[in-house]
Amino acid sequence: MLKNIVKRSRSYRRFNEKRKIPRRVLCRLIELARFSPCASNQQALKFMLSCSSEKNELIFPALSWAGYLKGWKGPKEGERPAAYIVILGDTRISRDFGLDHGIAAQSILLGAAEKRLGGCMIGSIDRESLRKNLNVPVRYRILLVIALGEPAERVLLEDVTKKTGTKYYRDRKDIHHVPKRTLEELIVE
Repeated sequence: MLKNIVKRSRSYRRFNEKRKIPRRVLCRLIELARFSPCASNQQALKFMLSCSSEKNELIFPALSWAGYLKGWKGPKEGERPAAYIVILGDTRISRDFGLDHGIAAQSILLGAAEKRLGGCMIGSIDRESLRKNLNVPVRYRILLVIALGEPAERVLLEDVTKKTGTKYYRDRKDIHHVPKRTLEELIVE
């Protein structure tokens, strides 16, 4: 059921780094992005895939993780993503990528959840460092990075309260809590 896949598609930030993700799985996820809607059907997105430890090590330092978790520098060794997808905008096709990369990323993450993988969309990127580390040609704008792997943390959805607000947090047992507004609060009559 789609609702269950959407609920399983959380922003995971800790992974079982030992479980590798083959390139063919990443290609299948890109296939979902390929079939996703995009503005004016320009199909201006391109994707860089990484599933090797060596290439992953070039990507990881360019990313910032979980801004609400003060003092947490991101996943430690052994809990880092097994793979990444870097979403690029091809400026030879378009100068404006609108929401296309968000739509593509959601399709990728839903496909990952269906395969029992977890992921995280990361927009807080040191783009200059990443461009240099991966030799990204200047014609491509770095839009998003998706981290992927087998989840190594529990993420719990709960209703927003006055105490929690909408900020995610980790409790003493290291469970990651994600407060969500209620359906009644979202619908405007």
